[in-house]
Amino acid sequence: MAPRRDFYEVLGVSRNADADEIQRAYRKLVRAYHPDVNKDPVAEDRFKEISEAYSVLSDPETRRRYDAFGHDFRQVPPDVDPAQWARSRAGARAGGGRRSARAEDIGFGGGEDIGIDLDDLLGGMFGGRGRRRWGPMPGADQEAEITVTVEEAYNGGRRTLTLPGGRQVDVTIPKGVTNGQRIRLAGQGGQGSEGANRGDLYLIVQIADHPRYRVEGRDIHAFLPLAPWEAALGATISLDTPGGEAKLKVPPGTSSGRRLRLRGRGLPARRGESGDFYAEVRIMVPPRLTDEERRLFEQLAAASTFDPRRRS
Repeated sequence: MAPRRDFYEVLGVSRNADADEIQRAYRKLVRAYHPDVNKDPVAEDRFKEISEAYSVLSDPETRRRYDAFGHDFRQVPPDVDPAQWARSRAGARAGGGRRSARAEDIGFGGGEDIGIDLDDLLGGMFGGRGRRRWGPMPGADQEAEITVTVEEAYNGGRRTLTLPGGRQVDVTIPKGVTNGQRIRLAGQGGQGSEGANRGDLYLIVQIADHPRYRVEGRDIHAFLPLAPWEAALGATISLDTPGGEAKLKVPPGTSSGRRLRLRGRGLPARRGESGDFYAEVRIMVPPRLTDEERRLFEQLAAASTFDPRRRS
């Protein structure tokens, strides 16, 4: 049988890792190896190994005993001195494998070799050699995608989401969510074993394509169609945004491609600055001219010296 791996090695953390590092490592690993999401035959054994390591290292007292006694920490009586235990282990290794305990080595006093095999002693005291209990294991954290409209991202909202397997969850979409943001639903992840808590469900936000708006971070972009005279003379335009109608001032002499900004009218932020709304100008001409429009355009063409192709 292969030797059991060190619990710190199992989680991929150093021996001086703090509680937050241990929890982050555990959550990352269970997302990868939980049998509900990973059907590889070895994933279940790996998941059990990860869960046992986390259950030990996440509890300060069991972690202290594990650091002192290694994988034997469950079998060592509470009053055994770690230094004495280390000496007895070293003596056992030097003696060829079976561990003959001295009374003082396991805290019973005296100094003579009492001739008791330590594996037999501890196996009898704690339920048999090689026996171990996994105990309750918390459920794995899970991830799923949720697609929201630009309007939902701006205003927030409520949604009932159907997960794989038919389970439904109610979701509150926070105001101002962005692409890739994670919404945490506590206790809605994988089922725990033996009454342990469920994991958490993380919903990865995807903002759907929109016929008028394009979202980049917290900024919202849209095209602004203008008539030639509005662009040339300037105008004040009513503009639809996800937050409602806004007034936008178009400066005289505005050309196609110019971006006009409405500060703070992009996606709102709970902390920090909200995004901006950018209107990109597109100058449009009538598809069919009336006789009067044609006469006026011809008059303008004759009077104007403007050449848009002239290099400045």
